[in-house]
Amino acid sequence: MLSAIEVVDGGLYGPASEAWRLNREAMLLLGAGPRALLLQIAHPLVAVGVAEHSDFRSDPWARLSGTLRSYLRIVYGTADAARGEIRRLGELHRGIRGRVVDPSACRHHRRRYSALDPDLSLWVHATLVDSTIAAYDAWIEPLSREERSRYYEETLPVGRAFGIPAWKLPSDLDAFEAYLDHMLGPAGPIEVGDLARELAEGILHPPLGPAIAAAGWPFTRLAPAADAISPRAYAWLFWPSIGLLPATVREGYGFPWGLRHRVVSTWLVATWEAWRPMLPPSFRQMPQALRADRRVGAGPQSGLIGA
Repeated sequence: MLSAIEVVDGGLYGPASEAWRLNREAMLLLGAGPRALLLQIAHPLVAVGVAEHSDFRSDPWARLSGTLRSYLRIVYGTADAARGEIRRLGELHRGIRGRVVDPSACRHHRRRYSALDPDLSLWVHATLVDSTIAAYDAWIEPLSREERSRYYEETLPVGRAFGIPAWKLPSDLDAFEAYLDHMLGPAGPIEVGDLARELAEGILHPPLGPAIAAAGWPFTRLAPAADAISPRAYAWLFWPSIGLLPATVREGYGFPWGLRHRVVSTWLVATWEAWRPMLPPSFRQMPQALRADRRVGAGPQSGLIGA
């Protein structure tokens, strides 16, 4: 039950949780967010649902920002706010269903899809969990096995709240990693198709204004001027996120990953690591996390020793 991890005024997690520590960095929006979306639509049935029930092609960041707001409300909101958001999402997903018409998808998957399908819900949930771990470990500080395990265990009640049966959720970090290996392996259902590659164009070349606005204050003040910039001019900002993808998925999308991409990605991450300790929490941490800190009287969390 969700109440098993509830703390007074701290919502479903609280300031001592790994969830509060790992999800607060605004920089992770450019890493965990696109990576999770690209992994989600690499499942052909998820790609069909996204394409048919959202304006993803015209505004992919609306989906990302909406997902981010919901996720952060569950992590940092009060217990009532978090449960309310889970109920809202459940109602929203009831209407996301339909037929699969893509011939390639039909050959390897069911001919119908539903957002309430526990297998699809588990995959979407898993991409968010794994992408948070991958981005934090690569961009903020290395995570120990114990920290990864604690964080994963904290996500289990939320997975159950989203309708994933307890018996289907991997029980611990080892089982979760085995699940990912199966999903991404040769016998697994993850197969980047033409529709996923089409949708990926919107993820990696979005209008800059909505993308910046999705990060929240203080980035929103830059959004109006950013709309005039061509998406191709800043595509390189997403290269570190592409670098976090499993190699088989990156190759399935046909993303180039040569020396230039690796050097630029390394430089971007190193630059952020150098500047991060000098930036105030109000600039580099998500506003939802800062409000939660104030609510429980915890003060801004550094998320990094010495930061």
